[in-house]
Amino acid sequence: MNNLSRLLQEIKDNPVIYIDKPSITCLDFFVGGYLSQLSNLGLTPEGYPMEGFNEWMQERAKTNITQSWLEIILFLSSSEKDAFYMFFELFEKFIKQKNNSKRQESEDILRLRQDLMFPRFDIYKEILGAIKKRPGMYLGTSSITRLDMLLRGYSFARREVGVPPTEPEREFEGFQSWVQEKYGINSGQSWSKIILFYSVDEDEALQKFFELFEEYLNRNKSLEVDEKSG
Repeated sequence: MNNLSRLLQEIKDNPVIYIDKPSITCLDFFVGGYLSQLSNLGLTPEGYPMEGFNEWMQERAKTNITQSWLEIILFLSSSEKDAFYMFFELFEKFIKQKNNSKRQESEDILRLRQDLMFPRFDIYKEILGAIKKRPGMYLGTSSITRLDMLLRGYSFARREVGVPPTEPEREFEGFQSWVQEKYGINSGQSWSKIILFYSVDEDEALQKFFELFEEYLNRNKSLEVDEKSG
């Protein structure tokens, strides 16, 4: 795909496939994770379609307060769902205005550097370890849903550019089935929804996630020891 405009359109048409539900916050963190991972892989933005959108939103809202487009749209909406669809309406107007002012930029947001080498990516140590220590810095607030969306964006970006999964990534993929088995859930709900269901709130669910994931990793290590000793 390698095209943010096309990806946004697909999310608009099928939000459940990508972010579970029409939610502007989930959209923001999914796209954030997607772009961050592409940058980490050595891919650089070119003709980034959302460039200038935040400033355009601030000017449209006539505010001098430094607020993100997410915060402004949420303020103008009655719910996360309404904000989700309002974003696409506003973004379409923003793109048309850019085109009409002869500042149209390429829809391609990526170009592969000639010296590109995909780094080894440890999803636990490099992302989850940092978020565990300082969730507010990476997620804005302590939220398992935001973490899930961020990781989905990262994973989608890697699949999109054809980066083979590393051993830690493959290990993380098994966490979903492990959580389902642990809680006896067979409804197809994501690991984040299952953990949140059995928690008081998003903050407790996030803390519980790290406890469960540590348990999951230790369980796998125990299985490896048993296999070697056997």
